[in-house]
Amino acid sequence: MLSKELVAASTVPLVLSVLTEGESYGYALIQRVRELSGGRIEWTEGMLYPVLHWMEREKMIESRWRQAETGRKRKYYRLRKEGRKALHTEQRHWLTVHATLDRLWKTKPTLI
Repeated sequence: MLSKELVAASTVPLVLSVLTEGESYGYALIQRVRELSGGRIEWTEGMLYPVLHWMEREKMIESRWRQAETGRKRKYYRLRKEGRKALHTEQRHWLTVHATLDRLWKTKPTLI
């Protein structure tokens, strides 16, 4: 399991990235990230929804209520133009961190 700090830091780029696949509702986002991470990233609704609301206020995403196949109403989120720009910035930042760690770890024996 990853640290809470790393999970928190990666939430926005993960949400933005998943939403490039198409609109989704909160629980489906949780499931998709769990699937992509092989179960190593576990989000809770209590952690995700405040982030989604913040991202909406920041105009990265937008939402709308829709009726699901089950007949139940769900709030679906989708990426906005501003969210695509934010994702591009997040990608550059994370790739910089990854490249830096990769360089460090290639010069030293692994601790794993």
